[in-house]
Amino acid sequence: MNENKVSKNLPKATAKRLPQYYRLFKSLVDENISRTNSQLISEKIGVDAATIRRDFSLFGELGRRGYGYETQTLRDFFGELLGQDQETPIALIGVGNLGRALLHYHFQERNKMRITQAYDIAGNPLVGTQTDDGIPIYNISDLEKNVKKSKIKTAILSVRKENAQEVVDDLIKAGIKGILNFAPIRLHVPSDVVVQSIDLTKELQTLLFFMGNNEKNE
Repeated sequence: MNENKVSKNLPKATAKRLPQYYRLFKSLVDENISRTNSQLISEKIGVDAATIRRDFSLFGELGRRGYGYETQTLRDFFGELLGQDQETPIALIGVGNLGRALLHYHFQERNKMRITQAYDIAGNPLVGTQTDDGIPIYNISDLEKNVKKSKIKTAILSVRKENAQEVVDDLIKAGIKGILNFAPIRLHVPSDVVVQSIDLTKELQTLLFFMGNNEKNE
């Protein structure tokens, strides 16, 4: 099955579960468990077994009826699908409170995603320095030049919403094709650029809503 075709046609809900599947199968392999089934997967990640089987069916025959799934095979399959073995340099735009936390964030083991450059405005005292891990923090005015030279295609955006679209326009000029956006604003990008937005306020409000519902049902 053509991987690009699968990626384009994959439902968004299924795509969001792919990292869960990868982490689970990686954990099972690390525990020397060689085989599992949809019911056990369901108990581990909290997704019903029918949904898991439907997700897996989108990729062809990943397991065998009555036998289940080979954990190492599925770990490698989902790892390849997620690009786990590919070097992915990332540019971080915005080194405020959230940006500084992201600079020190260590991605999952065996993952080759790395923040390799960071940017902020000249007024930030961190501009012109580097982290203890050696990540340089540049002036935002150097973004387009540096990103083009480094061939980075992925960026994390943690700037004020008032500046977000302007920065994104510059990122697109620099050749960025994927943006993880923490600014609470809808970004306008060309069709060949992918944006994944994380609105922390919205996520917290959703959490409080479900907490309130639980309290009403007690």
